[in-house]
Amino acid sequence: MRERGPSVGAVGAVVTAALLWSSSYAVTKVLLADLGPLSIGAVRFTMAALLLAAMVRLDRHRGDRPDAGQRRLLYLCGLLGITVYFVLENVGVDLSTASDAALIVATYPLMTMLLELAVLRVRLPPLRVTGVLLATAGAVLVVHDGARIGGSARWLGDIILLLGGLAWAGYNVLGKRASAGHGALTVTYYQTMAGAGGFVLIALLEADSWRMPDVTTSSLLVYLAVACSVGGFLLYNYGLRRMAPSVAVNILNLVPVFGVLSAVIINGEPFRLAQVAGGAVIVAGVALGLIERQSCAPAERPSDVLVRP
Repeated sequence: MRERGPSVGAVGAVVTAALLWSSSYAVTKVLLADLGPLSIGAVRFTMAALLLAAMVRLDRHRGDRPDAGQRRLLYLCGLLGITVYFVLENVGVDLSTASDAALIVATYPLMTMLLELAVLRVRLPPLRVTGVLLATAGAVLVVHDGARIGGSARWLGDIILLLGGLAWAGYNVLGKRASAGHGALTVTYYQTMAGAGGFVLIALLEADSWRMPDVTTSSLLVYLAVACSVGGFLLYNYGLRRMAPSVAVNILNLVPVFGVLSAVIINGEPFRLAQVAGGAVIVAGVALGLIERQSCAPAERPSDVLVRP
């Protein structure tokens, strides 16, 4: 039996999340001139958690509170997909460039697919193996170009961004099960509370450099918190609950296109042929890796997505 495709609403929600997130690299790069990468995350997600707390209070249809076991999973998702991932992203963007970050994100769907297939114990078809190799080659091209142009710091930043992809893949596979039976607002609230708490603790490492942000910096932080964190995660969690993790993350291939454009427009970063070639190879690899998904993958049940700990 063939899998039913995701609804138009679910796809639209994830596409909109991708469009919002595509601007976060360029905005973060601007903020890094005044704030440390850990402090940016702490302020961004603390603001987002407070806003979500107010929204949960006002929501008359929020349903039952998740049980203790599900809350633990949601907290773990928040630490993995917010604290760990955004620490790696912000540090990686600080060392590298916003455009490199946007292109490397194109490997994340493939990482999620591989983790999903490993957890579900599904055989990897030859086309997907070819997709793995292609996307890996594209990532190597982007990282190598970064090292050639920007030196060892940029190379290290690109590697850190790739490690962030592993954290994001884990968040998606774990989040599919953790969100079962609850709305996007509830799921996003618990995840963001845990992620913000983790960020506040780790941001204490930068306490010596803290200072009052100016109006521009404050406005950009509000944009990251409201549009990228609250809006993006609500939309993404809504879509993720209605489609397979690798399908949801595959839609995020829109991020590199708009992310690189944002880096060029907002940050004035140069747009090089190696980046174009690397990004094209990555996207081709991801598309090839997912081409057989509907005909090969079994229908999913929430309990199948993650092996019980």
